[in-house]
Amino acid sequence: MTMQNFRFELDADGVALIVWDMPGRSMNVLTPEVIEELNALIDKVAADAAIKGAVVTSGKETFSGGADLTMLQGMGRDYARVAKAEGEEAAMKLFFDRSRQLSLIYRKLETCGKSFAAAINGLCVGGAFELTLACHYRVVAEGDKIRVGLPEIKVGLFPGAGGSQRVSRLAPTPDALQMMFRGDLLRPSAAKKMGIVHEVAPAGEIVALAKAWVKANPGAKAPWDDPKFKNPSGKVFSPGGMMIWPPANAIYRRETYDNYPAARAILASVFEGLQLPMDLALAVESRYFAKILRSKEAAAMIRTLFLSKGELEKGARRPAGQTPSKFRRIGVIGAGFMGAGIAYSAASAGLDVVLIDRDQAAADKGKAHSEALISSQIAKGRAKGADRDALLAHIHPSADYAALKGCDLVIEAVFEDRAVKREATEKAQGAIGADVIFASNTSTLPIGSLAETTKKPENFIGIHFFSPVDKMMLVEIIVGAKTGDRALATALDFVRAIKKTPIVVNDCRGFFANRCVGNYLREGHLMLMEGVPAAMIENTARMAGMPVGPLALNDEVAIDLAWRILQATKADLGPSAIDPAQEKLLEAMTVKAQRLGRKNGKGFYDYPANGPKTLWPGLKEIAGRALDPESISVADLKDRFLYVQALEAARCMEEKVVVDPREADVGSILGFGFAPFTGGVLSFIDGIGAAAFVARAEALAKAYGPRFIPSEGLKRMAASGGRFYGGESAKPQAA
Repeated sequence: MTMQNFRFELDADGVALIVWDMPGRSMNVLTPEVIEELNALIDKVAADAAIKGAVVTSGKETFSGGADLTMLQGMGRDYARVAKAEGEEAAMKLFFDRSRQLSLIYRKLETCGKSFAAAINGLCVGGAFELTLACHYRVVAEGDKIRVGLPEIKVGLFPGAGGSQRVSRLAPTPDALQMMFRGDLLRPSAAKKMGIVHEVAPAGEIVALAKAWVKANPGAKAPWDDPKFKNPSGKVFSPGGMMIWPPANAIYRRETYDNYPAARAILASVFEGLQLPMDLALAVESRYFAKILRSKEAAAMIRTLFLSKGELEKGARRPAGQTPSKFRRIGVIGAGFMGAGIAYSAASAGLDVVLIDRDQAAADKGKAHSEALISSQIAKGRAKGADRDALLAHIHPSADYAALKGCDLVIEAVFEDRAVKREATEKAQGAIGADVIFASNTSTLPIGSLAETTKKPENFIGIHFFSPVDKMMLVEIIVGAKTGDRALATALDFVRAIKKTPIVVNDCRGFFANRCVGNYLREGHLMLMEGVPAAMIENTARMAGMPVGPLALNDEVAIDLAWRILQATKADLGPSAIDPAQEKLLEAMTVKAQRLGRKNGKGFYDYPANGPKTLWPGLKEIAGRALDPESISVADLKDRFLYVQALEAARCMEEKVVVDPREADVGSILGFGFAPFTGGVLSFIDGIGAAAFVARAEALAKAYGPRFIPSEGLKRMAASGGRFYGGESAKPQAA
């Protein structure tokens, strides 16, 4: 057959070089066409007596990003089509056979009687790394950006092309399980230490080394195909095995609360597979993989965390016809924690940054924050001294607003106060003029009102970063009533330049993310005032899928900030806009007890200098009542946490604060950690079904208050059988 995605070369020693190089793509991915060609190449190598073996490598800067997940979505559509035409049994057989195709091809490579080596020249993850694991030898290029690994768990899947079985036979069982549970990517040296690659060498030498190994080791076999092979951690049912598996199960339960079927499948697949010969073990893995591939969790996570996220990062919401922005120099006003974090992210992307504060000492302190962050990376082996020097050279601290002249974009990140922001904006525009795009990193103040201080409101936009900026991937871009397309395009281009994920929201109090997460925090506050034990609140929130309990989260963002926001809301909208029980709690914490959160070492938790944080015993006195834990419905607590956020997200769609379900879902997971296994706030509603969701919300409203009453748009959606995904008519319409 004619090869479109691979080049095939045979040298004088009879060693074939298979170069994966897909035309028209910046990165190789596994597609049906690639799989078909790879299968044919394996047959070619196996059948030709003149070929001693083969080396697989990439013709691109990276090796491969793994499978094209749209291929997996297509399998789901084919299942539905065949099920309708021929029945469930025929559909399941087709689905299982197709989901197992790659595993069988890799096993054929491994057992064909010819030696295969992989020369990994760049990023190599997922199904592509599973390909290299099926090769008999793996040599990886040295490099700061090179990583290998199996990140499938992050989109609700697990390694289903032999990865779970091969890694657990190459590395000690605890290391293999942790690698797959976390989905972390490994540096070449770490992969070698773990035992999943054989050699690390300069990039220019890896192909030659791989060829030399093939030539010296004809007819290679995988270790597990040797009858004398022993698993690195011994037998499952052995004294050593009993030191591994009960704790592994406990850790799985502690970390996932059984919300992630793929994690459970990893545990079961490895546990069962290690007791079987490889071919049977792969069959076990394939059955689990087919089941997980059809799970609602995988479908939701693939759509949100792979497809939608990728589309937004590539500019799905970028206005058409706008010239791409070229950033050389940006300005950041405010060198506090947020401004310093923005400067660090921009400098890390290679942009020059002018960092402005009230005096030189404050500006220098902001630059020192970047030095501390990069020094921490160096200490962990993730960066080098040269990286620190290069990053710091990009940051220019100053107290002189005139230094902003020549910037391509200016971001104001001063204190959340209108007067302070107005002064900073006016000073900056005096230096840069009105034509430079100006952004405010505000978390609550409406953009339209802030833009009133500018000469050209069309060039004013909100760019809301989340804390800590260096770790949080989401950026909310807030469009005011007068914000122009050029400002929006510039903001999106900047977020892409610093490698973060943007969502576009329309102007309102709290925007999207803070409206939703504010409801999450409030629900924790109200539970506490109802007498629910604080530990039960925190643990149940994590059981529901949230990464951290509402009380711990409030400590991180500062309790006094929540108090100020509540008081501002009360002043602007009246007493009826706030909950008196929440006001009583926050006043007691901040005004009376001076418990402001982690920043002053005391909040809902105590933070001793030595030792872990512990819940503050005084919370019981503020609540004034204590319910018997046995009388509290855990199911209700879990639903209250998730429903109160999803209801607010639906209102945001109805009010057109968010207009694209993809942005609501991606924003909810990346911005405030909404239970990832659901696919996000709107996927959560779709997954339950609008009618069932509305019925449950109304039951919660009857039991716990009107904040759970569904919006009119949701009620119409329930009545019509609509969905957020599935067409324009499925979206809630404004009442």
